[in-house]
Amino acid sequence: MKQKSSVFRTLPAALTLTLLLAACSGNDPAKLMQSAKDYMAQSDHAAAIIQLKNALQAQPDLAEARFLLAKALLATGDVSGAQTELKKAQDAGYAPEQLVPVMARVMLSQGEHKKLTDTHAQTRLADPAAQAELQTLLAGAWLAQGKADLAQASLADALKLQPNHVPALLLQARMTASGKDLDGALAQIDQILKVAPQSEEAYKLRGDIQLFGKQRPDEALASYRQAVKVKPGYKDAQASVVRVLMAQNKLPEATTELEALKKMAATAPYTLYLQSQLALKQKDIKGAREAAQLLLRATPNNPQALELAGTIEAQSNALVQAESMLAKALAAAPELKLARRMLVMTYLRMGQVDKAIATLPANLDEIDNDPAMLSVAGQAYMVHGDQERAQRYFAKASALDPKDPLKRTSLAVSKLAAGQTDAGFSELQDIAASDTGVVADMAMINVLARQGKLDEALNAIDQLQKKRPPEDPIPSHLRAQVLMKKGDAAGARKALERSLEVSPDFFPAIGALSELDLAQKQPEAAQKRFEALLARKPDSVQAVLGLARVKTLRGANKDEIAGLLRKAVEVAPNEVLPRQILVAHHLRNQEPKVALTAAQNAVAALPKSPELLDSLGQAQVAAKEFNQAISSYGKMASMQPQSTLPHLRMAGVYMANKDAASAAQSLRKALEIQPNLLAAQQGLTELAVRGNRVPDALAMVKEIQTQRPQEAIGFALEGEVQAAARNWAAAIPAYEKALKLAPNASDLAVKLHSVQLVAQKKREADALASSWLRSHPKDVTFMLYMGDRAVAGNDLNAAAGHYQKALDLQPNNPLTLNNLAWVAGKLGRKDALSLVEKADKLAPNNPAILDTWAMLLASEKNFKQAVDVQKRALQLQPDAALYKFNLAQIQVQAGDKAGAKANLQALKQLGDKFNRQAEVDKMLQSL
Repeated sequence: MKQKSSVFRTLPAALTLTLLLAACSGNDPAKLMQSAKDYMAQSDHAAAIIQLKNALQAQPDLAEARFLLAKALLATGDVSGAQTELKKAQDAGYAPEQLVPVMARVMLSQGEHKKLTDTHAQTRLADPAAQAELQTLLAGAWLAQGKADLAQASLADALKLQPNHVPALLLQARMTASGKDLDGALAQIDQILKVAPQSEEAYKLRGDIQLFGKQRPDEALASYRQAVKVKPGYKDAQASVVRVLMAQNKLPEATTELEALKKMAATAPYTLYLQSQLALKQKDIKGAREAAQLLLRATPNNPQALELAGTIEAQSNALVQAESMLAKALAAAPELKLARRMLVMTYLRMGQVDKAIATLPANLDEIDNDPAMLSVAGQAYMVHGDQERAQRYFAKASALDPKDPLKRTSLAVSKLAAGQTDAGFSELQDIAASDTGVVADMAMINVLARQGKLDEALNAIDQLQKKRPPEDPIPSHLRAQVLMKKGDAAGARKALERSLEVSPDFFPAIGALSELDLAQKQPEAAQKRFEALLARKPDSVQAVLGLARVKTLRGANKDEIAGLLRKAVEVAPNEVLPRQILVAHHLRNQEPKVALTAAQNAVAALPKSPELLDSLGQAQVAAKEFNQAISSYGKMASMQPQSTLPHLRMAGVYMANKDAASAAQSLRKALEIQPNLLAAQQGLTELAVRGNRVPDALAMVKEIQTQRPQEAIGFALEGEVQAAARNWAAAIPAYEKALKLAPNASDLAVKLHSVQLVAQKKREADALASSWLRSHPKDVTFMLYMGDRAVAGNDLNAAAGHYQKALDLQPNNPLTLNNLAWVAGKLGRKDALSLVEKADKLAPNNPAILDTWAMLLASEKNFKQAVDVQKRALQLQPDAALYKFNLAQIQVQAGDKAGAKANLQALKQLGDKFNRQAEVDKMLQSL
């Protein structure tokens, strides 16, 4: 015996088991099959498989052995192997009564739900037990196809045949739980356990409902342990025990239970997953990474495995690897919350703030049960510099557990939002002092900055910096934001440069420095920053887009900008933003066909992007392909069923196509999703006004006023409706009410003044203008409006006065410079040309400015340059008939009769679409 024992010790474990089993059973197929059945009864399927293979080696055409082997393989998860053996059993003539349920189970395991129902929905087996099993499997397949009524019918048939068929009863309980009747499901499970007290699956299901439905982890843990007790090798229940203990942070107990799971299934993916998770919780990054790598080798494309591995890499500061894994996980399973949060934070640490924000959930404003995601959103918008949105998300991150720092932070921010300043700050300071995380610190900094307590915000940033590693650029970046609010541009620049010292490629700092360069009239420096980053990182899409923006501001040719944007698309073909910007660039430059091609290419490359479908719809509208635009927005709506934007876009398309009824229908769909959606209400009001249905318009306005009694919008809309109906007496008090609710709204002051003039209440209008300018001495909008009014009344001196006052407040406003230049030209002032040239430098390639410049050049008899400048304006806006008319006028003055005649004839073909046809005829007659 000693010699034999030593021989066995030198053999591989599987071969040793095979020899032992063969020695026990001999080569008799019947004995081997009986042995296999005994092992299967004990759930030892591995041993059963060996016995069955030995039996088949002795007798290959043994149909029952093939069938049993298929069942054993299926039990171990080898679905394809089971399928092969079932086919051989079928060919060997094994009874269909036995084969069909197992074949159905294989189809269900492979996700072939429709194939299963198509093949066996009408199958009827003579054996009631087999038929009950088949009907239960069919119910599962119907349920997977979303056909709950057919699933219920199949279950009813199964239970009619076998009232105590446990799998059917379990599926029935699962369906009850999925219908939110958790107590009903638990009651059904209690009944199942009376019938089958040793049903491990019933205990497991009860634990799942207690954990995920009832949020009762202790009760769930007891149920999972009972499942393992009744079936000691039940791996799923044992894994659930480990998960619950980990969630409760009972790590020593979780470690013990994990060791028990390893004995059951050491290399199973779920074991490796839990092993890695537990190591991560225990701060054992090395162990977590090793287990995660084993998991990835076993399941390389599994989203959960990629999520876990990416999280580990992020915590190890291996950001490039983390980004790759997390992005891949999210692409495969967009619902993975941890992967999304970790990817957002990874992008923030890499300085890719735009990517971070783009990665946030599309329904972010609708989330009310995920404080962690809302907190991440707050941090992203804070780094982006949008303190209002950051505060909104910090405040919305609601909480119940007072011991959780994240949730305590959310409650503290909520107190601040509710005006409980002292309590809120006290709580935030307490959390920030006791918590090693940074959420409370960032929330406190954000609140202080918004409230103008900038020195306190800087002190809070000092505390944040102490918690962060030296290579973290975010504290210095936040410092720069606060210093900019203080007006300390030099200090802000120094803080941003400090960010780049610790992280040279941190893009938010590079972008902010470039904005400082532009504000300080150093566009070359801004451009060099992006060029230097591209020299280090040629694939930086942010640098390419930044360079394109700076060059646009510097007046670069639109084709050069388009080339840069195409490069950004090539660098990042799977990113949405560069493609969006490219389409928008072509649309802005009046190139609808080129924009359409770019949008079509974008959607072909990224067909699941609703943002690119939106760009495609806009390009199709510009190209007057209205039906195609409706189709694009329909696809967008199917991708985002709870989004109102596709319906608003469709309404705009229908309006452009003069289909008011369909536009109204789209707007009503948007209101079904969001009943108080102001944009939809405004659209329906506008449609009612266009259709001369003033009572309908006013009814909608009253609804808005009821919903928003303290907002100006409802009364402003009432003013617009009454003004459209020429009911000036009713429009004036409506605008007055709106202005009382929004006392600093320039647009309302402008509308009220306009209506007063139309109603021939000049004295009231003059009083309003004087009073407004006294109380709002820096309101450039109202000054420009008054200047335009003076121009319309041919009071050019008064217009020049208003424009000059506006220019004194905003010396680099190109619109004001352009308007003043035009008036100065009419008045014969010598500074007219210098004003418009300055406007052109500030806003190059602006058609309106170029038009004014050409007119002034012509007045100076500089016809050649005037023609060149006007042609540039027309090239930028080819459909602008007025620019073509002005070009013809300049050509006439320059003696270019042929050029003038061609442009005038083109204008003549427009007919009523150009309202200066009498002048066109007169000029043509003179040529």
